[in-house]
Amino acid sequence: MSASIFNGFISFGLVSVPIAVLSATEDHSVHLRRIHTADGGRVRNRCWCEAEDREVTYEERERGYELPDGRVIPVTEEELRALPLTTAYAVELVAFVPASVVDPLRIGPGYYLQPQGAVAAKPYVLLLRALQRASKVAVAKFAWHGRERIVLLRVRGDAIALHGLLWPDEVRDPAPAAPAPV
Repeated sequence: MSASIFNGFISFGLVSVPIAVLSATEDHSVHLRRIHTADGGRVRNRCWCEAEDREVTYEERERGYELPDGRVIPVTEEELRALPLTTAYAVELVAFVPASVVDPLRIGPGYYLQPQGAVAAKPYVLLLRALQRASKVAVAKFAWHGRERIVLLRVRGDAIALHGLLWPDEVRDPAPAAPAPV
């Protein structure tokens, strides 16, 4: 099993279950590198400042939010860390729904939630069994990489799987892909 990529809690009502998030998938793709054909040297990307027409170092870079008119407002790491994310360390359950109501197009990569310790195993199994018996999945909020996300918890074997979900506005309208009426 892979190493934990996040440690936190599943939170529902007055119950908090300590968990670790483990990757549920493996990438077996062949990853190719870009090389210079003349000598086999590796070709790398460089960060280039358009305003000064020069390469910039990692230390000189920050992030910014681009407004619709093209202006960019700098946003520092300190400002991002100071944002009040109530779900920073908790997978906060917000609803239980039938799996059939979740559009598969919205479902992202999967992870396993692992209870942390013997004390956590009992409420973890309680949630797992409740999801099984009700034939439901749980929808939750979860802050990951500084951004609040919506996630889906479902039973897979004897474990709870977590899937990131796209927000409704992140799924494009299928109308342009539909054929013209005949």
